[in-house]
Amino acid sequence: MRSMIFGSLWLLSAAVCMNPASSLTSGGAGYNWPRWRGPCNSGVAPEGDPPVEWSENTNIAWKREIPGRGHSTPIIWGDQLILLSAVQTDRKAEKEVPAEGQDQNQWMSPVSTEYIHRFVVISVDRHNGSIRWQTTVREELPYRPTHQFGSWASASPVTDGVHIYAYFGSHGLYALNFDGEVLWERDFGRMEKAMNFGEGSSPALYGDQLIILRDHEGRSGLHVLDKHTGEILWEEERDEGSSWSTPLVVEYGGKTQLITSATNKVRSQDPASGELIWECSGMTRNVIPSPVCAGGLVYVMSGFRGNALLAIDISGAAGDITGTGAVVFQYNENTPYTPGPVLMNGRLYLLKSNNGYLTCLDAKDGRVYFSNRKLEGISEIFTSPLGVGDRIYIAGTNGNFCVVRDAGQFEVLARNQLEDRFFASPVASGNDLFLRGEKYLYCVSER
Repeated sequence: MRSMIFGSLWLLSAAVCMNPASSLTSGGAGYNWPRWRGPCNSGVAPEGDPPVEWSENTNIAWKREIPGRGHSTPIIWGDQLILLSAVQTDRKAEKEVPAEGQDQNQWMSPVSTEYIHRFVVISVDRHNGSIRWQTTVREELPYRPTHQFGSWASASPVTDGVHIYAYFGSHGLYALNFDGEVLWERDFGRMEKAMNFGEGSSPALYGDQLIILRDHEGRSGLHVLDKHTGEILWEEERDEGSSWSTPLVVEYGGKTQLITSATNKVRSQDPASGELIWECSGMTRNVIPSPVCAGGLVYVMSGFRGNALLAIDISGAAGDITGTGAVVFQYNENTPYTPGPVLMNGRLYLLKSNNGYLTCLDAKDGRVYFSNRKLEGISEIFTSPLGVGDRIYIAGTNGNFCVVRDAGQFEVLARNQLEDRFFASPVASGNDLFLRGEKYLYCVSER
């Protein structure tokens, strides 16, 4: 009986996701990609048919060098791709002396600079790759070093189709219009990330609320703002260390839940008031993957010095649900450290740690379809996979890509390579696949 109910819920969830009015672009261009992990918050483009094969000389509609350095995954609205970058100037600034006892983490080779940077929001024309505009929202010395594989512009922006919200962490939050004009800004102060790993949690939007999660080694907090003005609607301190996960807002069973995933607790709160609905423990340290949801189940996971995945039935969850029946299943193997999952067609796809090994679970009951299957050519990965059509697109750091069939058995459809390094995740709109490398932005298309 339970499987029949969940089957119906999955069909309903898929139908809702396939017709989000706010995600349709004009002119038949396909779906927008308005935020980190896409229109359904699941890493899936609801429609489209990008190429399966490409190279530097095949199926590249255009290739554009992007100024500066940023691992911000682009968003797409209409004809514009929006991305963030930190552009080094030729002006030096006096570096601050770290406070006594501040962790310098030299063994991880953090990246530091003595040059002032411009923190910029960039609009790229999706049709030809030309830069429509770039707006500098702040100029200053990056506050702290970042991870050797990180950047000072790693968060994805988010849009409601009217305004763009760009978050540079310690360097501010900005609202812009689609002409690149800054409408308002807010500074939450500096963050102290563990081990100089850098920043990366992206903002989330729900109705008129803009949600910012700041878990770090200082005073962690959850902040909910009025998206029109930047005024604080409510905020609270959190008993959490550093995490990089992006909040998820879910409407289900007549209730709206704001879900955050971190080391000490996974929490669900009322986004209007902040009132706690439920919470549980079970994650490892350094939580990075963002929660995903379908059919009334929320999936949270982490993979630093351990493995943890919880599937939580949110329909009646209340209070502390640790070890209760609200946790439908757990899977404590092969979970991702940095990459987020893809949730599509009743299957959950996971990459192991930061390595090129793929696992696929039945999203309803955790049954393993296949596990720990090697993606040849990919040994290191910090991007999250993309689901579109009947396939999964996976980008390795070294410019190698694997395209895997969305099915209950492991099948690689293609292996491709580009001459760049990749830390931003693939996104798709219609029949176009967009890949942001460390230096270039590519449009992969047969057009």
